[in-house]
Amino acid sequence: MIKAAIFDMDGVLIDSEPYWQEAAIKAFAKVGVPMTREMMAETTGLRVDEVVALRYQQFAWNGRSQKEVEYDILDELDKIIAARGERMAGADYILAFFKSRVFGSRWLPLHTSGFIEAVLSKLDLHGEFEVIHSGELEKYGKPHPAIYISTLKKLSLNHDQAIALEDSFNGLLAAKTARLKTVVIPENSVRSQTKHDIADLKLRSLSEFSEGHFKILCNSNPGV
Repeated sequence: MIKAAIFDMDGVLIDSEPYWQEAAIKAFAKVGVPMTREMMAETTGLRVDEVVALRYQQFAWNGRSQKEVEYDILDELDKIIAARGERMAGADYILAFFKSRVFGSRWLPLHTSGFIEAVLSKLDLHGEFEVIHSGELEKYGKPHPAIYISTLKKLSLNHDQAIALEDSFNGLLAAKTARLKTVVIPENSVRSQTKHDIADLKLRSLSEFSEGHFKILCNSNPGV
């Protein structure tokens, strides 16, 4: 029986990937790294510390530590979210859908607590979710399943009692490895890639999710 819907934040509830790219490009420029949106797209679904560590291995800049560059990205991101952040199309619908069921929706954020707070405030989402868990609290980021395993423990649920809603392939792998039932809503530019077909359900938008989909997921057997 499904008792929780676990939402990724980036790309599911807020279209933040372009904002991440913009913030990172500005922060990396400060240390002389010629970051592009195409390069940022290569690391979609990774934590900010993992992105910074990867690029440091490639460019080994001077003048600012990796941690300082992380903070630069997050500070810039907070400013962008505050100015331009909007809920994804279908976000209101999907939240109402799950809240109308016998369980309340539960949310799985991906990044730092500062970023989470910025999004909650901008999108007026305070009080919408029973459990909030951040990837910064985990030793390993996605595609490692740690964040989902920890969230299930917080909810006192087994893997077959929750649905995960993701947009990135790394997030999908994390949820699948944790043996949750999965819904993926890939970004337009990668939607045709067959690797996303490992999800139990692949949609073009949150608003496509239906009662029929919910019943199918409730009756399916999740697995890796």
